[in-house]
Amino acid sequence: MTTISEHVSCEIRPLAAALGAEVTGLPLAGAGRAEVDTVLALLLRHRVLFFPGQHLTIDQHVGLAEQLGPLEAHPNLRNAGLEHPSVFELAASSGGIADEWHTDLTFLPSPSVMSVLNMIRCPEVGGDTMWTNLELAYEELSAPLRDLCDGLTALHDATPHNRPEKTAIHPVVRVHPVTGRRALYVNEHFTRRIVELSAPESDALLGFLTRWVAQPRFTVRYRWTEGTIAIWDNRCTQHFVVNDFTGERIIQRATVMGDQPTGLGAPRWEPFTASRGGATTRHDRQLRHVLRQRDQG
Repeated sequence: MTTISEHVSCEIRPLAAALGAEVTGLPLAGAGRAEVDTVLALLLRHRVLFFPGQHLTIDQHVGLAEQLGPLEAHPNLRNAGLEHPSVFELAASSGGIADEWHTDLTFLPSPSVMSVLNMIRCPEVGGDTMWTNLELAYEELSAPLRDLCDGLTALHDATPHNRPEKTAIHPVVRVHPVTGRRALYVNEHFTRRIVELSAPESDALLGFLTRWVAQPRFTVRYRWTEGTIAIWDNRCTQHFVVNDFTGERIIQRATVMGDQPTGLGAPRWEPFTASRGGATTRHDRQLRHVLRQRDQG
C-alpha cells in the first residue's frame, strides 16, 4: 500500500511512462476531504487516474465530482435517455464515440478543468480510450518551435456539435495554474485556426501539432471494465476513443468547469489579415467575424 497522507492509503500502479495510473483501495463513494485531496494530488502527478470496481450510483458520481469543482451540463448536446442536470451520457448506439483527439469543450471561454467519467457498460473487446500528455509533447518540441508556439493564439469552435458560432480564442501554449508547466493547447476536434497566421500557414502548423501530440510515446491506452471511474485533467491532456468495437458502450460524465486558459502573456503578433481580397479570403471570414465581435464586446 502507498500512503498519500496520514489519513489515506491506496495502491497506485503507473500505466505508462508518459501519464496515467490505476488506483485501488480508495473507495470513492462518499469520499471526504482527505480522499478528494489525495485524488487531486495524484492527478497533478499522473494527469489521468483510473479507479476500477467503484460502481458508483449517479448521485455518488455527482457527489464526488462536485467536490472537485462546479459542474456544468453539456452546453450543446442533450441526453437522450438520462435526466440529470450535471451528468452527460454518451451511448455508442446514439453516436457517442469521441474518436478524434480532443480536450473537452475548448470552444468555451472557460473550458472544462476536469472530467469525471463512470463506465456504465463496455464491450468485452475494444472501445479503449487513449490519453496524451500535452506537457510532455510541448517539452519535446525543438526550442525554435516552442518559442513560436509560445507567442500564438488559436480559434476554437463547436462545429462538431453543429454550433460553429460558439467560439473562443485560447493560447496555443497553456500554463497550468497549479504546476506552472506549459502544455500544447490545440486539438484536431475543436481548433480551427492559428489567429496570427494565414490560413495555409495555420493548416500546416496545426496539422503538424495535432499529429505530434498523438505519438504513442506521449500516450496511455486504457482497457475498461464496468464500474471504473476515470478522472483526468483537461488542462494538460487530450483523449481519443478507439472505435473498434461492436455492441453498446455507455459512459456517464460529470464535467468540472472553471478557469480561463492562461498563456505566457499577450500574443507576440497581431491577428492575420489578408493584404488583398480574393477567393482564398473565405478562409479568413470566421476569424474576422470572431475578432470583430470580440472588439465590440
